[in-house]
Amino acid sequence: MRPNSVSSDLPVKPDLRALPPGLHFVSTPIGAARDITLRALDVLAAADVLVAEDTRTLRHLMEIHGIALAGRSVIAYHDHSGPGALQRLLGLIGEGKSVAYASEAGTPLISDPGFELSRAVAAAGMPMTAAPGPCAAICALTVSGLPSDRFLFAGFPPAAQGARREFLAGLAGVQATLIFYESPKRLRALLVEMARCLGPDRAAVVCRELTKRFEEVSRGSLANLTEAFSTRDVKGEVVVLVDRAPPQTASEADIESALDAALTSMSVKDAATFVSQTMGVARKIAYQIALTRPKG
Repeated sequence: MRPNSVSSDLPVKPDLRALPPGLHFVSTPIGAARDITLRALDVLAAADVLVAEDTRTLRHLMEIHGIALAGRSVIAYHDHSGPGALQRLLGLIGEGKSVAYASEAGTPLISDPGFELSRAVAAAGMPMTAAPGPCAAICALTVSGLPSDRFLFAGFPPAAQGARREFLAGLAGVQATLIFYESPKRLRALLVEMARCLGPDRAAVVCRELTKRFEEVSRGSLANLTEAFSTRDVKGEVVVLVDRAPPQTASEADIESALDAALTSMSVKDAATFVSQTMGVARKIAYQIALTRPKG
């Protein structure tokens, strides 16, 4: 054991100091219950009001970690909660209560109904904090082996085939690792459409049941993954990641057009730098072409 380390077998006593008034978002485990943070436990133990996407899940999580309800009720807030539920929560915060909102699994607002609550609290100028923690998208990116310097969380693709194709086509040229959540029932269809819209040779990763007993990470080209999952009966939570689009070689006409637009508001030097960075061309080339263009 390294110096200053803490044994995971030792019980942790929650910090029961009062939370300040406001909305406190709490990230919850996506599988392994022990992935919850100490701060999250402190918030759940000290909040005046508990709110959850799924009240049963939150109650069970608190039982596992020995956090007593102590007479507090757990208020449900989800996609089907009406405006009355939102106004009730705003009223409680307005009364000076500390309100803890917990996602069913993962980080609130990431494919989660907490967005309307967050926006309403922000619009009202009320205090709001977040206890960071587990997130399936970031967990999947970490183990994927794909570039992580730039990524786009695209959420759930549309279920309808036509809408899904249009959705994927709009992402085909994005210079970032793409991250999707998907139902296991639609994974096969999604991979087929991805191979068609994004290219069969694009590197991709399918993560299933992250942090859980049957965790699985499958890597390969979209063509290979499509074949691998073509006959499988997939179960559990699924995250699909796709490598960024291959770089496109810009033509001289494209560079000239981009420079003409940039030169309307930038100096030659700044326009050359901007076009070089956005189009992936050498700055020297962009600068030489910029010198020949009419100034805006």
